Amino acid sequence: MPSFRAMPISLLLLACCALLAPAGVLRAQVRRCTMPDGTTVFTDRRCTDLGATERKPEPPAPLPSAGGGARFYRGCARNLQDLAYELTTALDDHDVNRLAGVVDWVGMSSKGGYALMDRLDVIAQRPLVDLAPVYPEVAGEPADYHPQATVRRAPVGLRVEQTLSNGTTPAHVVFGLKRYLGCWWLRP
Repeated sequence: MPSFRAMPISLLLLACCALLAPAGVLRAQVRRCTMPDGTTVFTDRRCTDLGATERKPEPPAPLPSAGGGARFYRGCARNLQDLAYELTTALDDHDVNRLAGVVDWVGMSSKGGYALMDRLDVIAQRPLVDLAPVYPEVAGEPADYHPQATVRRAPVGLRVEQTLSNGTTPAHVVFGLKRYLGCWWLRP
């Protein structure tokens, strides 16, 4: 039987932290709540705290892709066209929860998550004008130069062009792109 001295210190610290952590931290979950007006909200709090009722998760239904070939599940954009569709639909519907569904949340703290949700809500409420890919800069070329050459470069981000609530003042935000587990995600 190995002694504690033989156990790596990182494993020992991890075990101690797990024992000392509050029970709620280890069992954190996201709940899907239906508000009295019928809207759906995702939260880590109890639905009753929000005056809503909890909806049990349903298995995702496969949706046909535009090409009629491969299928994808809602919330997992298998290609950039699916990601752009989800993003534009969320912005056209002013649906912050749908927008949050295509964001990469991995490694974000609770405080950072709440701050990002506030930013996403502001973005979701603005009218969408255009969505454009952002390509990596190449030495010797201006940043906005994108020739129709035989060399294909993958985009590194998506630029969302919007207007403020007055309808004339331009606003934009650039999201990075990340491919993870076969899906494309927005990086704030």
